[in-house]
Amino acid sequence: MKPYQPAGLWQELAGGKGYEQSKGEGLYRRSLYTWWKRTSPPPYMMNFDSPNREQCAVFENRTNSPLQALDLMNDVTFLEASRKFAERMIAEGGATPESRIDYGYQLLLARTPSKKQKQILLSTEARMASDFRKDPAAADQFLQQGESPVNRAIDPAELASWTSIASLLLNMDEAITKQ
Repeated sequence: MKPYQPAGLWQELAGGKGYEQSKGEGLYRRSLYTWWKRTSPPPYMMNFDSPNREQCAVFENRTNSPLQALDLMNDVTFLEASRKFAERMIAEGGATPESRIDYGYQLLLARTPSKKQKQILLSTEARMASDFRKDPAAADQFLQQGESPVNRAIDPAELASWTSIASLLLNMDEAITKQ
């Protein structure tokens, strides 16, 4: 598996031969099968404390750094995952924003949100939907992250706003840190 990588990552290290990203199903295989170059490991894996393969790691390191949040909110891998999560919340989570938020929490965290959490997400979704309705080009650009096709049956402004909510959910400490 050769996942999404920043442009030009291997240019100098590979003697001018660039990185060739996987296509189709190969792009979405588990990170266990990720192609590593010893001198240039996948940046997102390093940001999440993946061992460097030069020594054995008996225990995982646990850190929480701003780089992790930047990856979760901006990396194409996580934006695409957020879009797919949002498509699922819209398709399977019911017709109301409340039921979709409840469904997202159940899928991701196996619990329901508190009233305060739900209220924050509801107001954020309403604001994001309004912003994306005012700027449809921004919604389209936001949804174009990744290789997987966008579900065109869903209104782009609605999908973009729910993608933002899914991204917020996926960025919660509960979702990224094993307890």
